[in-house]
Amino acid sequence: MAQSLGNKLDTGDRFPDLDLSLVGGGPQHISALAGSGWSVMLLYRGDW
Repeated sequence: MAQSLGNKLDTGDRFPDLDLSLVGGGPQHISALAGSGWSVMLLYRGDW
C-alpha cells in the first residue's frame, strides 16, 4: 500500500513551494516559475 508523504491540499490551500531539479541543471523554486497568478502544473511520472 502506498504511503502518504504529507497532508492533502484542500480548497484555498497554497501549493507548497518546492525546489525542482531542472534537466538543464540547477534548482528552481515553483513560486518563481508560477508568479503570482493562476498556474497549471503538469507532472509527468515517466518511467520510474
